[in-house]
Amino acid sequence: MITEDLVRKQLASVKYPGFSRDIVSFGLVKGVRIDGDHVTVALSLATKDPSIPGAIHAAVIEEVKRLDGVADVAVDFDIQNPPENPGGSNVSMGQSSIPGVKRIIAVASGKGGVGKSTVSTNLAISLKKAGYSVGLCDCDLYGPSVALMLGAEDAEPLANDQNEIIPVEAHGIKSISMGYLLSDDSPVIVRGPLATRYTQQFLRQCAWGELDFLILDLPPGTGDIQLTISQTVAVDAALIVTTPQEVALIDARKAVAMFQKVNIPIAGLVENMAWFQCDAGKKNFIFGEGGGAREAERLGVPLLGEIPIDSSTRIGGDEGYPVSLKPNDESAVAAAFSELAKSLAGSFS
Repeated sequence: MITEDLVRKQLASVKYPGFSRDIVSFGLVKGVRIDGDHVTVALSLATKDPSIPGAIHAAVIEEVKRLDGVADVAVDFDIQNPPENPGGSNVSMGQSSIPGVKRIIAVASGKGGVGKSTVSTNLAISLKKAGYSVGLCDCDLYGPSVALMLGAEDAEPLANDQNEIIPVEAHGIKSISMGYLLSDDSPVIVRGPLATRYTQQFLRQCAWGELDFLILDLPPGTGDIQLTISQTVAVDAALIVTTPQEVALIDARKAVAMFQKVNIPIAGLVENMAWFQCDAGKKNFIFGEGGGAREAERLGVPLLGEIPIDSSTRIGGDEGYPVSLKPNDESAVAAAFSELAKSLAGSFS
């Protein structure tokens, strides 16, 4: 006998295009109607990409027809427009959907361990050094790093009279992170819907004030937090962090494809840990040479920065004094982050 539970269980095999999660866990299935051997699935989507409903339609029919007793499957779509991206298909100036915030930049990676949070934090510092007002939102709920990297892990966010969270300020940067709300040894144990709620609170219930840039440090991969952000705020552009070796570049491609699926422009790639420079001045390409440049060319996006690997970067992150705070003429890494900030800001002019 065909039941709604059986149909929903089968629909859990249908992935949202470009993401690793299924349409059931994303909450896109709004209803299932069964009439004898005929099944109708009601879905709600927020997208302007016509290929997404088509791909989901085909997958839903294929999966539901696998159930014994199902002769016919229909799919009813409720398709809404996502939040307007002021940047459109090109990176350009414009108001975001968060009051007072001019530009929202998502810093993402296809896999963990490539230094995404390091890039996010030092990019924010470098933009501040260049004269911009900057906020940093740590959207990696399960592995928050921003509080430690800014040296503010003991800070406790307060609320204003409007019951908005007041971001923590450190090194001239306004920030919010799960790291401010938990002790060092407390894990974040939340499932998708609650993670989505926390993310929305960080973005929309914080008193960010007037910002030129709000940097979003996303978790690695292509999961529900990324989709939540893409559907609830108008992200101006995504910055993809990778390392030069092929195993990282493969996942960077997935991250690029994900943002293209949800109509968020790619500002460019950042190649982190590009080389190590010894005291004699020789560059040692530990993870391979030129991988980021080749991948950027293949994807048709700019290579906005090449960040060398240096122990000062690790020390700065551990001690809460990011390496980009150093004068550019004293640190090659600080100079590289400064160039990255200029390139990113320049893409909006």
